[in-house]
Amino acid sequence: MPKGYLIAHIRVHDKDAFEEFKQLSGAAIKAHNGRVLVRNPAPDHREGGGQGLAVLIEFDSLDAARAFYESDAYKVARAAREKISDTDLILVEGL
Repeated sequence: MPKGYLIAHIRVHDKDAFEEFKQLSGAAIKAHNGRVLVRNPAPDHREGGGQGLAVLIEFDSLDAARAFYESDAYKVARAAREKISDTDLILVEGL
């Protein structure tokens, strides 16, 4: 079964408050067997508008990525993130 991935570009406006989001989201990621493959605050951005912190998280499947995103734990984390950043986020299935 192909893996599922969350890909995000996060433009953080409050770095101190972002630490709370990282803790909340980290617990939710772990609960859904996710693995953070990339967290880079200064990616080599070449094209498009997806600037900011680059994040890539791998899940066992696209359904698992969706379950994470729709979980109560991540909804709390997402609400915290939305107050202190602007985010582009997609869920995709691997090859």
